Amino acid sequence: MVKYKDYYNILGVSRSSTEQEIKAAYRKLARKYHPDTNRGDKTAEEKFKEISEAYEVLRDAEKRRRYDALGSGFRGGTEFKPPPGFDFNFDFSKGFTQTSYDSTFSDFFEMLFGDFKQSPFEHSFKDSATYSKRKIRGSDHSIDLPLAIEEAFKGTTRKIDISVPGRESKRLEVKIPPSVRDGSKIRMSGQGLEGKNGGEPGDLYLVVRMKQHPFYKITGDDVNSEISITPAEAVLGSEIEIPTLDGPVKLVIPKGTQSDKVLRLRGKGMKMQKENSRGDHFIKIKISIPQSISDEEKKLYKDLLSLQKKKK
Repeated sequence: MVKYKDYYNILGVSRSSTEQEIKAAYRKLARKYHPDTNRGDKTAEEKFKEISEAYEVLRDAEKRRRYDALGSGFRGGTEFKPPPGFDFNFDFSKGFTQTSYDSTFSDFFEMLFGDFKQSPFEHSFKDSATYSKRKIRGSDHSIDLPLAIEEAFKGTTRKIDISVPGRESKRLEVKIPPSVRDGSKIRMSGQGLEGKNGGEPGDLYLVVRMKQHPFYKITGDDVNSEISITPAEAVLGSEIEIPTLDGPVKLVIPKGTQSDKVLRLRGKGMKMQKENSRGDHFIKIKISIPQSISDEEKKLYKDLLSLQKKKK
């Protein structure tokens, strides 16, 4: 009885795995057992042959379908009757010679897997030397770029010192577009890690990290702030000046404003990235109780308290 090879088990995937999952599993194993990284290791070499054979079949939808149909016969224990000339002891890892690949065997194997006259992994070894010398693009690299909220809002040009592993440190001039957000990425083409064998370098990504601000807090496209007013301003209403991303503006405090009330300045937030408009600036009101007051203020508060008691 021929020994059944479970290609799914070899690649460590389930029979319901998608093409992408099979491809990812193969790549992971191929990197681990590739001859270029395991020179002289016969066990790794055999393992690489095995996973290459499995991937060659499972990556092709038609070959996979035929393999599943054939494999079910072995796993189910039913008798498998090959055509005359089928060699159960054939070593697939050595490919097919003119002698072993007679017409009867050819018809049978092609019925199962299509045009498979060459070992599915034979090219991996023939081309391994070429593969090791081919140009390989360098990896991309990311570094954090701290920005003040005002810089993120208006955009700016900065000169920053860049240090990428394997490359000399350099100072680059970076143009930062307006309205970037925390986590936005600025791409610097060709400034990533060096390539191999003359391959082009990868890209460098500057990841925006917004600095904390004493007054502003960014939430999406909106700006949030908090201001304190006096009890008198809250009761009588007032007009105060507050900072915004566009500069100082006058904010009207309505009469009878309560603590934690939120006022809105329309269109004073961040510029929206997908629309030609802006978010809003929200201001939360906090009523500040004075800790120290003058004698005159104390007298006025007493008079006010007396009036309030009379109203009750």
